[in-house]
Amino acid sequence: MAEKNNLDRLTLAAFVTVVIFLGVNFVAVKFSNQELPPFWGASLRFILASILLSSIVRIRHIPLPKGEAFTGAVLFGLFAFAINFGFLYWALTKVSAGMASVMFAAIPLITLLIASLIGLERLTWRGILGAGVVIAGIGVVFNEQLKFDIPFIYLGAVLLAAISAALSGIVVKYFPKSHPIATNAVAMGTAAILLLILSVFSRETFGLPALLSTWLALGWLVASSIVGFVLMVWILSRWSATATSYIGVLTPLVTVVAASLLAGESPTLAFLGGSVLVLLGVYVGALSSRTSRSA
Repeated sequence: MAEKNNLDRLTLAAFVTVVIFLGVNFVAVKFSNQELPPFWGASLRFILASILLSSIVRIRHIPLPKGEAFTGAVLFGLFAFAINFGFLYWALTKVSAGMASVMFAAIPLITLLIASLIGLERLTWRGILGAGVVIAGIGVVFNEQLKFDIPFIYLGAVLLAAISAALSGIVVKYFPKSHPIATNAVAMGTAAILLLILSVFSRETFGLPALLSTWLALGWLVASSIVGFVLMVWILSRWSATATSYIGVLTPLVTVVAASLLAGESPTLAFLGGSVLVLLGVYVGALSSRTSRSA
């Protein structure tokens, strides 16, 4: 019993750690964008992360994915890292970190809606109701951001990034599984190459950071790409997928606080109200029914 309680405490500590890592990520990207062009900054992050992961793969003699598993890893890198973070880094040159985190909190519901469209899951009245509430909340948040003269195209980019992140989870289900560290080494390496090509076509200036704040942000982002993933996989081995998905719902709370303390962002009442609607819609549409089934 004591051993089980210790494991539960460790799992909870890992859960909190992942929430903090992912919540602060949005703010760290804002700092990265202050000095590094968005696509180059994202590429540099995954170049470093893929090198570290590949080193772990080599040291531990972990087999790389082959055949269909390799195809799945490449597609996972395309959706989870290249498209997702390509849009996100670019959008965060204009959009607030808090706004982006609220949009990403809707990923569990977006995943449910996409899965229902392709026949993986059945859409229930709770899903429809939750989608309506999320749309209302996003509308409030979008309207609030437009008051700050933020072009709608940047807000749309955040939404596309969240959809791509949701698609990455569905893509994984169609391909054979391989070792998670090896899969991510391939995925992040793929994303690094694609983002670097995009950076070249965008005629961005390459270079390393000169400011300490940028180096700290980059270090945080690389660490979160590796540590956050490893901890999340470990949590999934201890908890249900439903319980683990609450990570995405809690990250906006961390982001709003971190953005306020580190980046000087001050959320308005309208933004907070819209955020509450989004989180409520995600819970009703994607989490409450799954929690009941798990219980």
